[in-house]
Amino acid sequence: MSDDTSGEPSSQPSDAGAAVVQQIDLYWRPGCGFCSMLQRRLDKLGVERVEHNIWDDDADAAIVRSHADGNETVPTVVIGDVGFVNPSVTDLVVYLAAEHPHLLPDDFEPPEAGSLGKFVARVFG
Repeated sequence: MSDDTSGEPSSQPSDAGAAVVQQIDLYWRPGCGFCSMLQRRLDKLGVERVEHNIWDDDADAAIVRSHADGNETVPTVVIGDVGFVNPSVTDLVVYLAAEHPHLLPDDFEPPEAGSLGKFVARVFG
């Protein structure tokens, strides 16, 4: 398995007749450090999701392959019809805040930028 670090959505949502997205699905496997890191960061932010171990269910592995160019790259997060392959928590929070804010905790506060983020914001505006 290769770990794609793009974090780019694998498809775009359609606006026509779209149902309200009810959950965040996180696909993972045991021993995946990237999965553990994302799970811990989402826990810290209070972001609820349904987790799927791709080694327990072939259908879950197939969903991951459909978003990861045929690979079983985890973590893969699916929100509605949009998949994120090995996303950062920032990628997910930005997408959720813009497209599905109801999936964020009611008292959600975006994390503050670290020192590098503050430096980049100061330099590049």
